[in-house]
Amino acid sequence: MDMAAIDRAARGIATLTLLDLDLPRAELDEYRCWLDADECRRASAFRRPIDRDRFVARRGQMRAQLGQELGIAPQMVRIAADEHGKPFLRDDRDLAFNLSHSNGLALLATMRGGAIGCDIEWRNPDLACPRVAERLFSPEEYETLTALPPEQWIAGFYNCWTRKEAYVKALGLGLSYPLDAFTVSVAPGEPVRFTSDEPGWTLASFEPAPGYQAALVTCVGPSPAR
Repeated sequence: MDMAAIDRAARGIATLTLLDLDLPRAELDEYRCWLDADECRRASAFRRPIDRDRFVARRGQMRAQLGQELGIAPQMVRIAADEHGKPFLRDDRDLAFNLSHSNGLALLATMRGGAIGCDIEWRNPDLACPRVAERLFSPEEYETLTALPPEQWIAGFYNCWTRKEAYVKALGLGLSYPLDAFTVSVAPGEPVRFTSDEPGWTLASFEPAPGYQAALVTCVGPSPAR
């Protein structure tokens, strides 16, 4: 996978960009000028300066990349959301994109001619607890996770978490689609795949930076109906 910069998203080929969100003030000031009214409102709603700055950083860099794809200035990129909250480009519905962030990094995925979803997570050991796994994962996934050696628990937890989040984001149905309605592989070292029947979808999993886990889900052509 290309973790460098986007270079014209190809039809059916997903391209990924890893974004640093802790940036110098001069860059943040430039990115802030590119945001639309809704993004400015969302940025101002953050109480902590670091959260506000990271929001500006990821939205500004996302606009820069999408503007490159569209051949327009970043501030001219028009982003909207459908009834489920999934973002799309008003001027190019064929270019699908998805943005995920965690701590000081973000992951941007783009693809033409299909659906795409991505997720990046810092492997926070405090979140990776049995209570969360039992509540959000399917019984099959939870059973697999609890059978892992203790030293693999955190890796297995975030394998499962990112793969499921990426799929739900690719579907674009928001919170209306429960995380336990499908299953994915969990154990470190085993093949990355859906263990439930999800025809038409492709799943990938990778470590974009030390201490982080990420996943990408794609479907070329019209998304299968759910």
